[in-house]
Amino acid sequence: MKYFKISLVVALTSFYLTGSAQEIKVEAKLDKSSMMMGDQTVLRLSATLPLKGTIDFPVIADTLSAKVQIVKMGKTDTLADKTNPAVHTVTRQYTITSFDPGLQMIPSLTFRSGAGSFHTTALPLQVNAVKVDTTKGVYDIKEPLAVKYSWLDWIRDHAFVIGVNVLITLAVIALILYFIKKRKVKPILQAPPKPRVPAHQLALEKLYALNTQKLWQQDEMKRYYSELTDILREYLEKRYQIHAMEQTSEEIFKSLKHRDIAEPEKNKLKQVLVLSDLVKFAKEKPLSTDNEQSMEYAISFVKNTQETGFITENKDAQ
Repeated sequence: MKYFKISLVVALTSFYLTGSAQEIKVEAKLDKSSMMMGDQTVLRLSATLPLKGTIDFPVIADTLSAKVQIVKMGKTDTLADKTNPAVHTVTRQYTITSFDPGLQMIPSLTFRSGAGSFHTTALPLQVNAVKVDTTKGVYDIKEPLAVKYSWLDWIRDHAFVIGVNVLITLAVIALILYFIKKRKVKPILQAPPKPRVPAHQLALEKLYALNTQKLWQQDEMKRYYSELTDILREYLEKRYQIHAMEQTSEEIFKSLKHRDIAEPEKNKLKQVLVLSDLVKFAKEKPLSTDNEQSMEYAISFVKNTQETGFITENKDAQ
């Protein structure tokens, strides 16, 4: 009898989860499935779910694939279903482009909710190359004109400017000679060079200072993540000699691919940068725990990737 009750509970739980999953539908659509190389189209993601249900959209950074880039991420909209008042549809759109001709594939994207994971269907995108008329050769519209202009002509055209510059130069030389004769030569005392401050030390000081400002607690979420990622990008430039300040998050990950960085540290950096992109471009509002964790991950990444030979001060973020 005991085993029968346990089996019954398991069966009812499975039935409930299956029923909940069937109420959620996800879909991906392209405004146009064919475009010219360098043109743009819109990818629309949607999820239909119960009114009280929640769902997480796929986390997309700067690219959908190696040959399809994200140009702009639109805002998230929620629409009521007129045919079924018990459900609503959440949509989000992305402007995409590609500079590689041929058939490109938009991969299957994953939505997540308490009922499980839901996957969209992969979509084909035909990128057409610009047609070039190879029967016509390359030629100038008009032959270049030969213009005679000697250095004497240039001097005549700029005589006034040249005269003023000559007078100023002679005056400066005369003043220099005058002060050299009057002044006694004194030994020049040079200040000792300042010791180089390690990159990780500078980064940690800035992270601790940022943490004390309590920006996200004052609802300045975008400024908090902008300054946080700027500190990390500056540290990456000095530590690994990459152009992190000018690169997208995806380009940073590619630049660090073959660097000697432990996988857990790479994951921490990736989580901070991806969440920052969502806050800055998708206007996401992370939870307080996510904001605190981002600072902890940033400090941990800097400490665990510092150059050998330096000792990090054991200082906790305030």
